[in-house]
Amino acid sequence: MRPPRRVPSVLILAVCKSSATQAAGGSSPTPTRRVLRVSASHSGWYVSPWNPFSPRELRPVAEAKRWAPDPPTYRAAPILRSPGVMTDLLQLARTISPRLVEIRRDLHRNPELGFQENRTSALAAREVQAAGYSVRTGIAKTGVVAELVNGAGPTVAIRADMDALPIQEQSETPYASGVPGVMHACGHDFHTAGLIGVSYLLAELKRMGELPPGTIRLLFQPSEESVDAEGKSGAVRMIEEGAMEGVDAVVGLHVGGHLPAGHLYLREGPFWAGSDEVVVTVHGKSAHAARPHEGVDAIALASLGVVAAQQVVSRGISPSERGVLTFGSIRGGTAPNVLADRVDLLGTLRYFTADVRRRIQEGVKRAFAASEAMGGRCEVSFRGGYPPVVNDPTVTRWVEEAARPFVGDEGIVRAEPNLEAEDFAFLAQEAPGAFFWLGAALPEVRQHHHPRFDVDEDILPLGAAILAGSAVHFLRRLSEDAAKRT
Repeated sequence: MRPPRRVPSVLILAVCKSSATQAAGGSSPTPTRRVLRVSASHSGWYVSPWNPFSPRELRPVAEAKRWAPDPPTYRAAPILRSPGVMTDLLQLARTISPRLVEIRRDLHRNPELGFQENRTSALAAREVQAAGYSVRTGIAKTGVVAELVNGAGPTVAIRADMDALPIQEQSETPYASGVPGVMHACGHDFHTAGLIGVSYLLAELKRMGELPPGTIRLLFQPSEESVDAEGKSGAVRMIEEGAMEGVDAVVGLHVGGHLPAGHLYLREGPFWAGSDEVVVTVHGKSAHAARPHEGVDAIALASLGVVAAQQVVSRGISPSERGVLTFGSIRGGTAPNVLADRVDLLGTLRYFTADVRRRIQEGVKRAFAASEAMGGRCEVSFRGGYPPVVNDPTVTRWVEEAARPFVGDEGIVRAEPNLEAEDFAFLAQEAPGAFFWLGAALPEVRQHHHPRFDVDEDILPLGAAILAGSAVHFLRRLSEDAAKRT
């Protein structure tokens, strides 16, 4: 073995002991508490200035400071240079699992609503900056854009949303939300912690010379669940502020608390539905409840409209075409003995094609227009929501190729289209993209947007490894495609 350099003698002994163990056919020893690694380069050993992969004192994140370098003893480069690089990337991810779980639980205890993710974004920015990324904060108010540049080449973006939901948590976990009425009930704490893990892994690959040329761009996005006063979500705002400029491919995942743990669900083409908010106001005429003939009952008219609207999808849309129309809010009336003169309804429609969207919208208008023939008046409008998530076939295939070493053929599922909506769709309109489910169900399945929602934290390193592996694979394939065109 080539003589080490720039390493204290006490650490040379530790390195030699580790190497001897490996030479004898044993496995690499687990680093002990407060011990970090030596990285390797082709020219010899050097002390890494920062290491997220070894055990350290785990402090509350609110009190955490940037860690000082620890004595190095761990060599990982020979593993990562082996033919099974993707499988070994997962092994590396598992070494940081305790830190990712700590971050995820801290975020879960301290949820923040859309465009209010100040604490969350500060934590993310601190972690990725310590890993060696250049960081821009305040993007789309509370978003973070971090870049790891490794020479000239393509740019790959990886996205995680950060916002929580206005739900009162009812779980009894030690990391339950400490913010009244706000909860991470959709797994965005998992997404954020996972993307921080991705930053660790890719920075480590760069230090080892294993990262292909190009740029990694991490998008910590605010407000996926809601829109601002102008009807724009966090993804739209980040695009407006340049977060997707120059991106050649983009990838993201959504943890599935309802799907078998460790399974990847994806498909080419339309995957997540587009959505519009339906806003209906029915106007009637107030009168005494004992003399209804003197008024126009807005509640009765609204009820007829809702019933008629339910026929729009069931009888107006082919079963082979997917669409949903649901009214989730209806408000009207002021007293039990007074005819309501106004009823306000809010609903949502979901679609995969522009034609289905148009037909549902026209059907809703016809359903409520009948109120005018009965002496009432109605107003129907649609607030544009999120377009469908359409996965690029090539990028989707690359994700599958990158993930297969982690989950095997049996762990990749060709998913059916999903009628939930996601503003990742806007990012996929800016660059070829792929979005997928990663199953993380607990034995007792807890549905998304439920006050007892939770996921299997053991899946965190798998999610980080799949995203990091996908980014590496993207850089290679994009460079290969560019070379073929020249």
